[in-house]
Amino acid sequence: MLTPLGRLDKYISSENIFNRQMVARSLLDTLRAISEDERECVSVLERIDRLADDSEPTVRAELMEQIPHIAIFCQENRPSIPFAFSKYLLPIVVRYLSDQNNLVRKTSQAALLVLLEQELMERGDVESLVCPVLVDLTAPDSSDDVKTEAMAIICKVAPMVGRDVTERLFLPRFCEMCCDCRMFHVRKVCAANFGDMCGVVGGEAAEELLLPRFFQLCSDNVWGVRKACAECFMTVSSASSPDVRRTKLSSLFISLISDPSRWVRQAAFQSLGQFISTFAGPCSNTGQYFRDEAQWTGDTNDSNDSVPFGEQIHADEPCCADADAQKCLPEETQPSSRPPVQEIPEQELFNSFHYWRTPVPRIAPELELELELELELEDRRPSAPALDRKQLQELIENLEPHIDDPDVKAQVDVLTAALRATGLDSGLEDAFLEPRAARSNPFIPSCTALTDSIPSCTALTTLSHDAVLQDVVPQALLEQYLSMTDPSRAQTVDMEIARHCAFSLPGVALTLGRQNWHCLRDTYETLASDMQWKVRRTLAFSIHELALILGDQLTAAHLVPIFNSFLKDLDEVRIGVLKHLYDFLKLLHQDTRRKYLYQLQEFLVTDNSRNWRFRSELAEQLVLLLELYSAQDVHDYLRPLALCLCTDRVSSVRWTSYRLVSEIIRKLSSCSSLLVSFLGELVEKFCHSQKWSGRQAFAFVCQLSIEEECLSLDQFSEHLLPPLLQLASDPVPNVRVLLAKTLRQTLLEREYFLSSVNCQQVALEHTLVALQTDVDKDVKYFASVHPGSTRLNEDAMSTTSSTY
Repeated sequence: MLTPLGRLDKYISSENIFNRQMVARSLLDTLRAISEDERECVSVLERIDRLADDSEPTVRAELMEQIPHIAIFCQENRPSIPFAFSKYLLPIVVRYLSDQNNLVRKTSQAALLVLLEQELMERGDVESLVCPVLVDLTAPDSSDDVKTEAMAIICKVAPMVGRDVTERLFLPRFCEMCCDCRMFHVRKVCAANFGDMCGVVGGEAAEELLLPRFFQLCSDNVWGVRKACAECFMTVSSASSPDVRRTKLSSLFISLISDPSRWVRQAAFQSLGQFISTFAGPCSNTGQYFRDEAQWTGDTNDSNDSVPFGEQIHADEPCCADADAQKCLPEETQPSSRPPVQEIPEQELFNSFHYWRTPVPRIAPELELELELELELEDRRPSAPALDRKQLQELIENLEPHIDDPDVKAQVDVLTAALRATGLDSGLEDAFLEPRAARSNPFIPSCTALTDSIPSCTALTTLSHDAVLQDVVPQALLEQYLSMTDPSRAQTVDMEIARHCAFSLPGVALTLGRQNWHCLRDTYETLASDMQWKVRRTLAFSIHELALILGDQLTAAHLVPIFNSFLKDLDEVRIGVLKHLYDFLKLLHQDTRRKYLYQLQEFLVTDNSRNWRFRSELAEQLVLLLELYSAQDVHDYLRPLALCLCTDRVSSVRWTSYRLVSEIIRKLSSCSSLLVSFLGELVEKFCHSQKWSGRQAFAFVCQLSIEEECLSLDQFSEHLLPPLLQLASDPVPNVRVLLAKTLRQTLLEREYFLSSVNCQQVALEHTLVALQTDVDKDVKYFASVHPGSTRLNEDAMSTTSSTY
């Protein structure tokens, strides 16, 4: 008989390809068989290197699939096989990365990622052996397929090797590949992984080296590259500074939303809510800290750096009630001194921005000179070309003859919004006479803080919900997000655009803060009444998170009516409400919460009676709801639901409901009269039930009540133990089996039931003796011994009938 090493030598040189494949597949088993002999292990590793030179690609691919498993084995046996991986296995992986066969390259790339994830490679080996090979594979003379694959693997390896190695070895080549004019596949790979690369590099390197390339990719002539940029926009924004996010990325995203390609616009709108969520900062008053309504205050500003216009405005700050906005302006901006109206373009004459913006005070000449000097330095930095106001107007004029086309109409709407955003710059120069630094971009925070004496002016009667100015995110982005509920968007962009809006709405609400909920309220109500049930289902699954953001007052006023409508919706929508029923109700006031006691029974009725998971989820939620209500309410409203679920057709629902019953016993234990009444009802309905499953359920509830300490042992001995012992004469063996388990594994484990003080001790011993002489061998076994490996749930449910 051949030894493992002899069998390896026999088949490794076989002319049959399948034999050599089998050798590669059995290498790990061979190593395990000879793991105690260090010399033989080294011999096997040397033969692996020989097998790696096989001319058949399938053999090499099979070998590469086994490399990670062999590496793990070598790591576990490192004392006996030192340096096995770095000497024998790693060179094979590195060599296969540039293999001519596509299958072998793909397999080696997957193996490399596994080795890095499992931390089986030394950092020095990665930097000196792997990274240079990957960089060489992206050289201009490499084939297109190899270059694309290498760039993809570089983007995946970068987060694993860290910032230092990425900046020194990968970043220059990545920037070069972003500008590859010949192969758009390479640019597409770079665009798809741009966010991950920015996250690894971060800081100044990302803004100085990567962002200019990102601007170029967003204007690429291939729509697939632009689509990839839109999909990773959130991660790029997360790695950028707040100023870059506001001044550059927001306008760049608007250009993607107005892209000529429908697929790019679709990806941009899907990422819009995620991009808006990156504007939330922990140091600003827009962030939510998930505190109670009584403890939450808008005054969370520790610094003024992240709030536009240089001042943090509280949600509860009184606004100017006078309709004349001029009275709220400081003397420097009064129209009497410098009338701006004559010089404002007609289309911008009634721009809401002029009436909603907190005026910026005059800046000292010295500070103005410093700001102008900084602007001159910024002008020298490379930046992506942006369309000015004149170019936007020309584009709109060229598209107007084709306005009947829905796609063209969508582009005109987006360009009009961008035109309004640029109007904020041109109109402010004459309207408010701001210095150059203050009017360069409407979203740059003001360099000086306003005094507290300047009030905030509002004119809610003149603006619609989407024109309400807020200072958290650029207004143009918010307007585009609010337009996602427009029916025309479903025709021109994406049929699922409303669902994407609903999915990201909690993140947008968290970013804006509860003080700006009025900006989203109409949109949320529109989504809640959407004809597509998937949209309403998405809102139902997240309504508890939105309630946590808004607090109990806004929740009671605006979310409770929508929550009530979801309760009467389709089962696909109701399940979202049901899964987080406790999370939502606990945020409501006690009086409002109590009203839902009357509606809980509606969850027992479903569109499909076979939807048993719906009822199982109801039982689990009722367990949580017990803490929200008093013992009397639990007895009057939740007790009937629990007893109804205990008789469900499906076994899984019943066993979950038995735990609910035991928790109700715990809740009612504080009121003796309610407890005695409920225990008597359990004995009547279950212990004396005509169905054996009901009598078995009674034994299981008794077992749970003792193990979970739901009631005192005196109460159990008085009310539940006598009827429990009567089950010893039950004609069904399954009932007696569970009774024997309950007595042996639960009751007799308590010293209380073994002492002579207990009046039921004699009856308990006689019942146990009777079960030990039972005709059924399972009953006799569980009554005689105490299986140490047996658990409650496994034993109890093993004696049930089928699922139905």
